[in-house]
Amino acid sequence: MSLNLLVNPPTAPAYVVPWNDLQVFDWVRALEPCPQDPIHHAEGNVWIHTRMVLETLVSLPAWRALSEVDKAAVWLASLMHDVAKPFTTKEESDGRITAKGHSRAGEMLARRLLWELGAPFSLREMVCGLIRYHQIPFYLIERDDAQRLAAELSLVCRADLLALVAEADIRGRVCQDMQRIVDNIELFRAFCTEEGCFDKPRTFPSDHSRVVYFRSENRPLDVPVHDDTRGEMIMMCGLPGAGKDSCVRDRFGDLPVVSLDELRATMDVDPEDNQGAIVQAGKEKVREHLRRGDRFVYNATNLNRQRRGPLISLAGDYGARVHIVYVEAPMPTLLAQNRARTARVPEAVIRRMTERWEVPSLAEAHRLDVVLR
Repeated sequence: MSLNLLVNPPTAPAYVVPWNDLQVFDWVRALEPCPQDPIHHAEGNVWIHTRMVLETLVSLPAWRALSEVDKAAVWLASLMHDVAKPFTTKEESDGRITAKGHSRAGEMLARRLLWELGAPFSLREMVCGLIRYHQIPFYLIERDDAQRLAAELSLVCRADLLALVAEADIRGRVCQDMQRIVDNIELFRAFCTEEGCFDKPRTFPSDHSRVVYFRSENRPLDVPVHDDTRGEMIMMCGLPGAGKDSCVRDRFGDLPVVSLDELRATMDVDPEDNQGAIVQAGKEKVREHLRRGDRFVYNATNLNRQRRGPLISLAGDYGARVHIVYVEAPMPTLLAQNRARTARVPEAVIRRMTERWEVPSLAEAHRLDVVLR
């Protein structure tokens, strides 16, 4: 029932927001005692703001005209857009109240919450993308890297839906610069339309051109890049117990594999111990394959961009292609599979991992495959 409440937004003719029913979620209740800076949120705490955002959203003709799937995504993103503020809000030395990093933290918190509730993958990831970038339409047009940022966000969410979340966000508050922000959102819509990424991902001349563009600074987006890659690193990605090992056996059984689980067994390192030595040993084995120009598998959790980044950069330094295979299973399945493994990871460790969980995007790799088990 809880999931149905989230994925089934208010309907015509009344479009009544179910305030009382939403209180079943502890993360909703946590919004009320969370303060906000009166300069940007004179209306009050985060729960007051969220209520105003949702009331505004369901009144927008553009939201009412969406498909049922898109309505649900925008509704859920608007409900959860500030879900991490209770954990990121602090009072600065000058008395100002800030919530730095709440968009990225909100993405990861929403992913965990929706995964635990069994939300469909495509809906969940659209919502997470909308949360991560929900403030971008406020100021994208003023940034020097507007083209790059528009292209990046278009790979994980739709700019047309993002603009609706942003519009509800700014109209659902009390602030002095509302009209300037509303104007910026309209300019965001126009800019993304001109860039060809308003309701679809930005296109690139080739997969390699896309990868090089996001690795470089000040590179023209539409200029093709000569593909001189040599070798390929297939990077597995997913929580422990999701089924990465089975996927490697099924899809890449004939390729050499760098496995951090095998290194832990060989080096007798517990999953709860410091993993620095394991990661370094894995990196050295990766480097050996890259030097030879091999096609090989790197099998580890690789759960966030910070973890994936150094290995992806290393592959780029050696001129190798990067193919990410992201593997996911529903929470009950994953925990059951993990308990059946020889190298079982403590469930407390898995739950901590979900707090830093970022699904990869095509901004990181030449190819991305999603395997839902």
